[in-house]
Amino acid sequence: MMDELLSGLLRSIADIDDIPTDGAYNIRKDGEGMARRSTETVQITPKSGKPGIDVRVAPFSKADRVHIPVVITKTGVNDLVYNDFYIGEGADVEIVAGCGIHNSGCEASEHDGIHRFFVGKGAHVRYVEKHYGEGDGTGERILNPTTEVHLSEDAVCEMEMVQIKGVDSTLRETTADLEAGAKLVILERLMTHGAQTARSNVEIRLNGAGSTAQIISRSVAKDSSEQVFYPRAVGNAPCHAHVQCDSIIMDDAKIRSIPEIAANHCDAQIIHEAAIGRINNDQLTKLRTLGLTESEAEAVIIEGFLK
Repeated sequence: MMDELLSGLLRSIADIDDIPTDGAYNIRKDGEGMARRSTETVQITPKSGKPGIDVRVAPFSKADRVHIPVVITKTGVNDLVYNDFYIGEGADVEIVAGCGIHNSGCEASEHDGIHRFFVGKGAHVRYVEKHYGEGDGTGERILNPTTEVHLSEDAVCEMEMVQIKGVDSTLRETTADLEAGAKLVILERLMTHGAQTARSNVEIRLNGAGSTAQIISRSVAKDSSEQVFYPRAVGNAPCHAHVQCDSIIMDDAKIRSIPEIAANHCDAQIIHEAAIGRINNDQLTKLRTLGLTESEAEAVIIEGFLK
């Protein structure tokens, strides 16, 4: 059995509180591999010469969840990993990742994960990545994920990127290339508070005819935190893309949203939307009339907005 600290971190980022009893998994703790298991259809092997793993999903397999969480429980840890995912043709898999940091010391703890996805023809991937920080120390909790996606013909990738709370600094870099008929959906949900900072750079290149992409970013910035969003969609073929950024700003926070669209083909259809604003006063008033305090009403609205 795991201790309560480790179980709590895993519960927050991967919806598990112990080593899974079935399926493939790789659990990393404080810069080292802690537990790993492969299955007939999902092979997980450590890299040679650098930290990280290769995850290979067999063609046409219908794999269950693959868990690859990272947890940091010590102060002063600086963890860098390189994870590559090879999804076979026609496969269907859900990959649950994420990183949780508990820092009760005075030194910064940091995790930088570099993930590359090579998704075969007609395959379907659902990727969930949650980031979470806790601990009463003065040391920062830093998470800098880099994600690179390559979608073959008719492949589908759905990505849910969530920063729950407690992360002092994050820089997210996401790029993707789509071949003919490929589809990419990215849902990014983020909340910052205190003096936290967050930046998300996304570039999607739609290279094949009939490729589609949707980027949705929802965020809430509180206190004196700062956020910057820079999503970019580039149409290099007959394609469709939609970029949407919606943010709630509170207190003395600052938010910049810079959606960019580019078309290099006359049949590329790309749309962008961006909105930043305060919590709707009518919603607050309605919830207050139901007996909620102002802070309780704000919490309900924020929770609904970030779902």
